[in-house]
Order: sequence, then structure tokens, then C-alpha cells
Amino acid sequence: MEPDGQTRRAWTAAATAFVEDFVAGLADAPASGHDAPVPAGLLAPPPDGPGEFGDLLARFGDAASRAIECAGPRYFAYFPAGGLYSSVLAEFLSQAVNRYTGMAAPAPAFAALEHSVVRWLCDVFELPAGAGGLFTSGASIATLAALHAAREDRLGGPDPRGTLYVTEQAHYCVAKAARIAGLTAGQVRTVPVDAALRLDVDAAAALIARDRAAGRRPFLLVGTAGTTSTGTVDPLADAGELARREDMWFHVDGAYGGAFQLTARGREVLTGITGADSITLDPHKSMFLPFGTGVLLVRDQALLRAAHAATGDFLQDFERDGWPDPADLGPELTRGYRGLRLWLPLHLHGVDAFRRALDEKLDLAAHAHQALTAAEGLAVPLTPDLTVTVFRSPAGDAATERLLSRINGTRRAYLSSTRVDGRHTIRLCVLSVRTHKAHVDEVLEIIRHAV
Repeated sequence: MEPDGQTRRAWTAAATAFVEDFVAGLADAPASGHDAPVPAGLLAPPPDGPGEFGDLLARFGDAASRAIECAGPRYFAYFPAGGLYSSVLAEFLSQAVNRYTGMAAPAPAFAALEHSVVRWLCDVFELPAGAGGLFTSGASIATLAALHAAREDRLGGPDPRGTLYVTEQAHYCVAKAARIAGLTAGQVRTVPVDAALRLDVDAAAALIARDRAAGRRPFLLVGTAGTTSTGTVDPLADAGELARREDMWFHVDGAYGGAFQLTARGREVLTGITGADSITLDPHKSMFLPFGTGVLLVRDQALLRAAHAATGDFLQDFERDGWPDPADLGPELTRGYRGLRLWLPLHLHGVDAFRRALDEKLDLAAHAHQALTAAEGLAVPLTPDLTVTVFRSPAGDAATERLLSRINGTRRAYLSSTRVDGRHTIRLCVLSVRTHKAHVDEVLEIIRHAV
């Protein structure tokens, strides 16, 4: 279990060669292969004796090929995770040195490095000096931490009268976080949306007023900066004003759309996000990082710490008054060191590289929407706020399902579907860092032939 230097170098060389071949092959790789059967050999138990690294690497490569190619340029489904190569190297380095970062004191320089990224993100969203946050595995855990902090701050703890407000278009992780936190389904209220699928602020205000009159305690309003189904952005400025007027915590789910704050167009679309009490981000979406990279930002880090801080006698050897302890800001004590995944790409490529990439995706999404709107035999019900375009067959749900099957059946593109106004609808999301105009033109041609 402690290989010598020659063995380590051989293993590393083999792994590096695999990665190089994989990344180089993404340009022409099939968009999907997840429907291939899983070989029985992958289910074999580990042997008592040692294996051979090359054989195991080949089995891993085979398993990797039997999947949706969400790292490639032809992945237009859900939200792509680009897996920037620089971020992959960051993860390799982080795992190799294996520093403990649940608390700051055991690796204070690593804590400072991660804190610098969080602080930069707070500046991007114009949050005040007392703002802060932490890296998480994704927006689901970040949402749970934000909801818990909101309840502690606005209600003083669990209260059966406490009520939070979401729209039908909000990500289900909010309702799931509420359930994990012990809220009942009746404490999660659904606010109507308007014809453009945006939060209806007047309807929300009326619902909150009725609930107060009935003895409920409204404490949290959730707005979405880019819904999962359609990429729609709620009226964040008006929603935030309502939350402040009602003394409620205003949370913005920016898992998909928040990173567009880096661009001029994005800031215009996301007007009002800077007034949030908490914001969730998924850099594994719109900052092109590997899966498992989420961020929670809060306007007042002291409130996040008050809701989560804990200790034990076994921690008495460490000072707790230096850099923020991630364990005091969220549910994890043991955690991976996620900050390097973003720190290294930001410092290596520069922020402008991310801005240019996001602007390119906005341009490509507008191009796709224009082409689909002009295409015969398609209905395009919404204009995209960001990079998701939705369309369907006018002939109904069954025809739309068949259309999606024909598109994905080419294996030259992979799209996903949702339901909009109760109707089966296809989503095309332009977000992969490796997707460029030639790839969008290719998928548009595939769609035209499939109609």
C-alpha cells in the first residue's frame, strides 16, 4: 500500500495518458452511451491479492464510456459540468497533500486561500464586509444550511407556525431541505407564477398577508436566478423588497444562473440579487468545474455561524478565532478541500476568461433560440433569460417525446426534457465550456432533420 517512487511514477504516467486521451477525444466523442449494458466484470468483488493498475484503468475507462458525456461539447441537457482541466489538477493536488480543512487551525494557509475565493464572490455580489460563506458539495447542502440559518435567525428555532415560500418552478432541493430540517409540507407554501413563469410578487404578498392573519410566521422567501426547467429569472429586486418589508429572509437560488453576475448582461438580468440574505451557487455549472463544487454566500456570516457552530472536548487543541472554520458555517465537520478547484482556475486563467466564456454561452443561446423560433414544425414558448431554450412539437406530448428520442438517438447531441404549462417540452442548455458555435449549429441541424 506504499508503492515506491518508480511505481508511483508509472501509475501517474498511465493515469495522465488516460486523461490526455480522454480530453483529446471529447471533440468527437458520442454524446451518450449510458444505455449500453453494464459488463458483469464491473460487479466482481475485490480480490484477496493485488491487481494490475493498467487492467483496472482499462475497466474504469470502459465504465466511463457507458455514460452520458456531460463533459463534452454536445451535452445540452440539464446543466453541463465542464470539468476544467485546471480544476482537475487542483483536485489531484488537494487529494495528494490531504490536508484537513473542516477547521482552519490545522491548515490555516489553506483556510485563507479558500476564504479569499469566498470573499471575492461576496464582492462580485456586492455583499457587505460582514458577509461570508463556504464551499459545499452543491446547492442542495448549501440550501439546507441557508434554510437552517434563516429559521434560527427569524424564528429562533423550530416552530410549527414557521412558513417559507417558493414557486412551482423553484428547485425541489428547497422543499427537500425543509423536510430534512423538520418542516411539514404545510409549512412550504407555493407562490403562483405569471405567464412568463416568474414569481408573482403581488400574489406572494397576498399569500403572506393571509398566512400572518391566520397565525403563521412567514420567515423565508426564495427567488430563483435561473430555474432548472427553463432558466427563468424571478423578479429578484421586487421579491427582495417584499422580503425586507415583511422582515423575512430572502434567499436566491443562483445555482445555475448566479455566475452570470460576472457579465454585464448577466448583472442586468439578475438585478436585485445583491439584496439577498443568502445565495447558493454551483460553480460546477456556470463556472465549468467538476461535479461536487457548490458555494453558499450569506450577507451576515455571523448568522450562519450562530446557526451551525458546535464543538467537542477533542477539539480543544485548536484555536477557533482565526480564519472562519467551515465546520461552524455548515453541517460538515469532515469535508473535502473544494476551494482549490476554483482558486487555481481563477488565478491561472484569470477572471476575464470566465467572463468571455459566459458571454459566449449567452450569445450561443440567443442564436439557438432565434434558429429554433424560425424553424418549421416547432413551438418555442419562451424567450431565454440566460442559456436555456425550450421547444416542443405542436402535435402534442407524444410527438415531442418522439422528437427528443430522434435527436438523442443520433448520439451527436444529448438534450433533456421537462414540463412547461403541463406539456412535455424539450430543453436545450448551452453551457459546456467546450461548446462553441459549430456544436450549436450541428445540434440545430440535427433538430431540423428530426422534426
